Amino acid sequence: MIDDNDIKKIIKDSLGMSTNKSVIEETLVAQEKVFNLKTELLSTSTKESHIELYENYLKQFNIISAQLDNANRSESNSTHSTYRSLKCDETYNMNAIYLHELYFANISDLHSQIQMDSLSYMRLSRDFGTFDDWQRDFIACCMASQCGWAMTYFNFFTQTFMNTFIDLHSLNVPVFGYPVIVMDMWQHAYYRDYLNHPKEYVIGMMKQLNWNVIESRITKADKVQKALRG
Repeated sequence: MIDDNDIKKIIKDSLGMSTNKSVIEETLVAQEKVFNLKTELLSTSTKESHIELYENYLKQFNIISAQLDNANRSESNSTHSTYRSLKCDETYNMNAIYLHELYFANISDLHSQIQMDSLSYMRLSRDFGTFDDWQRDFIACCMASQCGWAMTYFNFFTQTFMNTFIDLHSLNVPVFGYPVIVMDMWQHAYYRDYLNHPKEYVIGMMKQLNWNVIESRITKADKVQKALRG
């Protein structure tokens, strides 16, 4: 029987997390990643705006991380404290970085194609009834988002893939979920190119999903799922 320690190790290994238990005392620094957004379904100005926002979230996160090193924890309280404010900002900017990176990596494939025998197709079909049902539900989540994100994720509690939306960067975030498909639904992501027609933007981006990237994410989640089921 697999125990809790085994599960933790499997999850860390599957998600590429280090199992080194040594304590790192230095400020946590987020490093910028480079993405080549080849899609022509977004204008150059929109893509440049995306990258500028991403870079700003990185900058702000690193500033906050440094400030947290010296924050007065003894004065922390739930109504008004510097520590609480910094922790809220840390989560907001950290999620913004991660979500942008996931989004950039899983869009803009000009030769997007999913095979019916791929793990992605089989798992999404299994947990949503059909692959088409997954698409319809994902689009519904995109349209339900109030300036934020839509996401297909593996839920470690239900051990199934689910769709959800995240408002802003840190509201309605599911606990213990591993994202495999992410769509940016902030207005800046589409308004310049699609005005008040976000559904056209969503369908366009879904036509260019990078299923190689998504397959890799789902493969990692599948390893954990099999371990959890014993």
